[in-house]
Amino acid sequence: MDGTVLVADDDRTIRTVLTQALTRAGCKVHATSSLTTLMRWVGEGKGDVVISDVVMPDGNGLEMLPKIHQDRPELPVIVISAQNTIMTAIQAAEAEAYDYLPKPFDLPDLMKRTAKALDNRKRAAPRSQETVVGADAPDELPLVGKTPAMQALYRLVARVMNTDLPVLITGESGTGKSLIAKALHDFSDRRTLPFVTVTGSDLRELDGPARVLARVKGGTLLIDEIADVDDEIQGRIVRMMDVPGDHVPRFLASSQYDPQSLVDSGKVRQDLFYRLDGAAIAVPSLRERVEDIPLLTEHFLNRAEREGMPKRWLSNGASELFRVYSWPGNVRQLENAVRRLSLTSRAEEITRAEVEAVLGNQPETSAVLRGGDSDKLADSVARHLRRYFDLHGAMLPPPGLYGRILKEVEGPLIEIALEATGGNQAKCADLLGINRNTLRKKITDLDIRVTRRRKLM
Repeated sequence: MDGTVLVADDDRTIRTVLTQALTRAGCKVHATSSLTTLMRWVGEGKGDVVISDVVMPDGNGLEMLPKIHQDRPELPVIVISAQNTIMTAIQAAEAEAYDYLPKPFDLPDLMKRTAKALDNRKRAAPRSQETVVGADAPDELPLVGKTPAMQALYRLVARVMNTDLPVLITGESGTGKSLIAKALHDFSDRRTLPFVTVTGSDLRELDGPARVLARVKGGTLLIDEIADVDDEIQGRIVRMMDVPGDHVPRFLASSQYDPQSLVDSGKVRQDLFYRLDGAAIAVPSLRERVEDIPLLTEHFLNRAEREGMPKRWLSNGASELFRVYSWPGNVRQLENAVRRLSLTSRAEEITRAEVEAVLGNQPETSAVLRGGDSDKLADSVARHLRRYFDLHGAMLPPPGLYGRILKEVEGPLIEIALEATGGNQAKCADLLGINRNTLRKKITDLDIRVTRRRKLM
């Protein structure tokens, strides 16, 4: 890398690490803990790239971006922030940041982005800002989280927000697909135009597409659960997208199915899928971001208090139960549980027993994001393994994990194969593709009971 990088962060360790890494890469570095100093350097014409934190002792880094772009529109600014909400990513995009990374960031990733910024200093002039995101906006969007899965989601939303690309939003029920769609509209250049959600029934009549387009008026159209729309109506959507009339809307679609299975299973026509899949946004399940549960519960408890409910907080036992629960209904189920506890808890501190009473028995964790008739086995196993590691927090699981996991998989596999072959070990071994002696040893080691019976199929 060749160039001068201005680093502004109130964390001395971060300044030191970035200075050392950038210097080794061949850059000159000026580092400061003050936005005032940073702005003075920018005004003096110093620097080819800026790396700046958001919250600084003497101001907000995002609020400095318009001034930087006014004085030096060609200067790329990479924003790094510990404020891990979707609003930070959106505000960074609105303020014309060159890039945005959440803290803690991956140093090699930041170095690559800095190198790209140095190679691409000449940027387009910033677009005019029609509106500024209100300070109270974060409370209206419960899309909060510090996990890598949510950070990747924030950045993707910010990148596609002001494009005209159609977007296919997938995720389990209750993950917030409609919130993502609304955020894509509310913070886009179409924010002053209508946002309309339709289902297949809205397009069933011959003039349904025309009526829908008249309602949208060039705004944003969300087709809810596209897999539930029958083939004939999907054909009408294709024609509507090809010939939208005078006011072309932005097309969004949502589905509980993963994108590839939509086509593989025939639930969505190929011609429609290729039109909708301009950009794909996968909303993670709550099981994939366990560490965000405390943030979400705090958000919902605070919201309930603002709505006039009593002030509440979770006891340690209650918080732990929330963390280990499987949440088949995802964030929507979590919100409903928190609201109910806000109303029914006998004291300010919500107890574990009260949480158990609301959640009931732990349901079997099952795949809800559907891939055809079911998820791929590897996807299901991966989710359970992530969950297993998450439950250990910062600690590693006990040694011998490989053998324990194989045992967990082998046991049910051999039992079901034996059942399918009527307990005939020779047929079972052939079915599994293993030696009969190997099968016998595994049956003994895994303490599997074998019952011979006639197979009626």
